[in-house]
Amino acid sequence: MASFGTTSTERLRTCDPRLRTLFTEIVGVFDCSIICGFRDEAAQAEVFKNGLSKAKFGQSPHNVYPSLAVDVVPYPIDWDDRERLAYFSGFVMAKAEEMAIPLTWGNDWDGDLNLNDNRLKDYPHFEIKGWRDET
Repeated sequence: MASFGTTSTERLRTCDPRLRTLFTEIVGVFDCSIICGFRDEAAQAEVFKNGLSKAKFGQSPHNVYPSLAVDVVPYPIDWDDRERLAYFSGFVMAKAEEMAIPLTWGNDWDGDLNLNDNRLKDYPHFEIKGWRDET
């Protein structure tokens, strides 16, 4: 049974308790790494500048503390294996539904299960659905 390493644990600790609970369950079945939880203003500016986010500081659920978004990928990490990233995301979304955690995935923003109608494809991104209503 897999578990998070120190870096993933520290990153997950910056996230909303629902995300912590969900991914603690996930890692026990599907080994994964936490790439990002909370982002402060400098970190958000950096990912925006590098084109890794379309949001400026204050416009992302990563900028709320505790973070209402988390970026997670299956381990070992292979950014080019889109099928594995999508498979992992399906597993996450099913587990979130089972646990009654309202989640949006970054490759199905509208939640219609059609992955071809989304201009922004952010495979590792998961956020609490309706996060703006919680801030």
